[in-house]
Amino acid sequence: MQNLIEEILFSNFIDEATVFLIFLLISSSVFLASRYLKNYALKRVTDKDSSVDNIVRVIFSRIKNQFIFMISFLYPLSLFYTNDSITELTSLLIPILAFMQVAYVLDGLSNLIIDKKNNLNLIDKEQVKNAVSLIHFVSKSIIWSIATLLCIDNLGIDITALIAGLGIGGIAIALAAQNILGDLFASLAIVLDKPFVIGDYIVVNDVKGTVEHIGIKTTRIRGLSGEELICSNADLLSSRVSNYKRMKERRILFTIGIIYETKHKTLLKIPKILEEIITDIENAKFDRAHFINFGDSSLDFEIVYYVQIPDYLEYMNIQQQINLAIFNKFEEMNIGFAYPTRTLHITNQ
Repeated sequence: MQNLIEEILFSNFIDEATVFLIFLLISSSVFLASRYLKNYALKRVTDKDSSVDNIVRVIFSRIKNQFIFMISFLYPLSLFYTNDSITELTSLLIPILAFMQVAYVLDGLSNLIIDKKNNLNLIDKEQVKNAVSLIHFVSKSIIWSIATLLCIDNLGIDITALIAGLGIGGIAIALAAQNILGDLFASLAIVLDKPFVIGDYIVVNDVKGTVEHIGIKTTRIRGLSGEELICSNADLLSSRVSNYKRMKERRILFTIGIIYETKHKTLLKIPKILEEIITDIENAKFDRAHFINFGDSSLDFEIVYYVQIPDYLEYMNIQQQINLAIFNKFEEMNIGFAYPTRTLHITNQ
């Protein structure tokens, strides 16, 4: 009888040891194979910079070896040992680990998208770091909040009341700080949509100047007379913004008036004279010149041309050259410039 008991116990021990060894073998194989695939994928995209390669690099670099080890151990454990305690343990831990790992990968992808969108390698990080940091904070908060709620739900805790409470609290906070939040979201819109960037010359209503700093709540603009103008981000986006830095060419329209005593033959020559003057000036492209109006004290000509570079100082230099050339040419041809005059006729009754 004793020998039979010892034989049964020994047999059970051998079976359990065999199952445990097979379990260890499969877990180790899965772990090593997963690590090899991860390292191989990272090696293939290390020196590449395409969008797909960057995404692959972020995904595999953010898959932790600890997560691979735990999954390699827990999943085979649930297959080999099916008692209630182990099944309950694995069904609890595997989803939680998966939620945390997916959140970590999504966090890395959001960082990649935000940094790529804002070209952080090409611009001055110090000028936009506050707004970009806010974007990172919002994205992280959303991702990890969802992951945490899913983990809590997996533990069997009812999250309905928690979500409702967070929603009511969020609404209350939003109502209390709606002006601040408006400026915050306006800051995000400026950074993402880029209606203007640091160094742009903009005009917003009566505000004119060069953008020096884009903050979370305000944007600082250096006015033409040297003063610093501080404008709310929400106010800027709610107004029409003229961005002169992005002007490819500047359209100029101006008029000149000559005296009524000018002969008809001379009037016919004036548009051609104006065209020749503007065409001879560098960075100026002639468009048209027309006799448009019989004024109160002048014959009016309207001239349109384009300055082919956006610089304002260059425009003023070109306009000065045109004015001087017109004055010199009209002086040679005895064409008089008109000025406001009034003729008084007196008659004897």
